[in-house]
Amino acid sequence: MKDMRIGIGYDVHRMAPERDLMLCTCHIPNETGLDGHSDADAPVHALIDAMLGALALGDIGQHYPDDDPQYLGASGESLLRKTLALPEFQGWRIGNADITIIAQKPKLAPYVPKMREALAAVLGIGADHVSIKAKTAEGLDSVGHCQAIEAHAAVILFPKDEN
Repeated sequence: MKDMRIGIGYDVHRMAPERDLMLCTCHIPNETGLDGHSDADAPVHALIDAMLGALALGDIGQHYPDDDPQYLGASGESLLRKTLALPEFQGWRIGNADITIIAQKPKLAPYVPKMREALAAVLGIGADHVSIKAKTAEGLDSVGHCQAIEAHAAVILFPKDEN
């Protein structure tokens, strides 16, 4: 193996009434969604940060600023696809992605398989290379008080010419 890259990412969004809850490109039934300039898909934003970090390309805010009208309401899926299409990614493939979502509500375990499949399809890898873990904050901090959802992501990239 001549090269590999590892990146980590993080994102958090506050809860917002009258918005759909989008996590890992999937609509999750809930009475509130997440507040943000885009669809506020925190796990996808964390994953994008991890991917950009793995190649030392900065962060999501540098590529998709929250004051740019073209990204108003943008889906996490569209931002992820745009990231994968960057010229710097053309020589790389994703080995695996590991995501932790911290949310007090809703309970996410029933949606994990759907989220894994959806992300795997966008990333062009098998669902067995996408890990999604759902945790709570045990009633602590803004997440534990149902005021926010946060996500952490790690990704490993390999050159496309290696098996």
